[in-house]
Amino acid sequence: DEKVTSSRNFANKLWNASRFILMNLPEEIDKVELPEEKDMFIEDKWILSKFNNLVKEVTENLDKFELGIAVAKLYDFIWGIICDWYIELTKTRIQTGGETALTAQNVLVYVMSNTLKLLHPFMPFITEEIWQALPHEGESIMVSEWPKYDEKYSFEKEEKDFEKVMKAIEAIRARRAEMNVPPSKKTKIFIETEEKDIFENGKAYVERLAFASEVEVADKFEVADSVNMVTDSARIFIPAAQLVDFKKELERLQKEKKELEKTEDMLKGKLGNEGFLAKAPENVVAAEKEKLAKTVERLSKVNQSIEEIARRAE
Repeated sequence: DEKVTSSRNFANKLWNASRFILMNLPEEIDKVELPEEKDMFIEDKWILSKFNNLVKEVTENLDKFELGIAVAKLYDFIWGIICDWYIELTKTRIQTGGETALTAQNVLVYVMSNTLKLLHPFMPFITEEIWQALPHEGESIMVSEWPKYDEKYSFEKEEKDFEKVMKAIEAIRARRAEMNVPPSKKTKIFIETEEKDIFENGKAYVERLAFASEVEVADKFEVADSVNMVTDSARIFIPAAQLVDFKKELERLQKEKKELEKTEDMLKGKLGNEGFLAKAPENVVAAEKEKLAKTVERLSKVNQSIEEIARRAE
């Protein structure tokens, strides 16, 4: 059941990504072709380089009958690279219009159309349906030309540079999620790095995808009372006061603490009841013990957070 649900969700994701491309596709794009390299942005070169490697790897996997490995790579590329990153990165460009939008849309059509060809052996019906709706040549995806690895679309430097910015964005988003900071709350972000050019060029991406009001890049920062994140190429600082309303957060944590203490008392009472332990199946008792352990662990973390927030709120 889980695999069927997962596959259904993947089909929906693929369908919705294709709808986004088609809904924003101008009439002048009526065939699959890439823009000139001089017109490409770093994220365009990044996804083309990733796709180029995907073609090479999936073709090798299929030649060796490594079907599970091939489809896993396609799943990760479509969900993680196309949907979670590239479409999000290009939305502003597409909304702005002009040549930058056309470049993004041509790259989207090229990558999606050719990725569908790689996916077609595994999901023949949905891939044919979407491929027919996109600009294409020929009668059917089934007899279209199989994608080939092309050295000129191997942008190794741009790929590595852009992924350094991506890692910074991921680190910021993960930390904000841990602290329950809503996307609407924007903060100033300080990026300390020896590779200033890469992050200066990536400021717009950090602002848009890491919910920043402003981004500063330098080789050294001293930011008092800040939340810190570290990647392999940067240290990131966000002033703590901009992330959290300490009074409200303290109230929320106190409320959560009461709920956890109530759950802890209930579970301890149940596990201390000889009648329950004698009648309940072994797996039920084990499950209740696991719940108690998790509750105690969560309560410990909440108490630590309360101490830290209370100190900062003083």
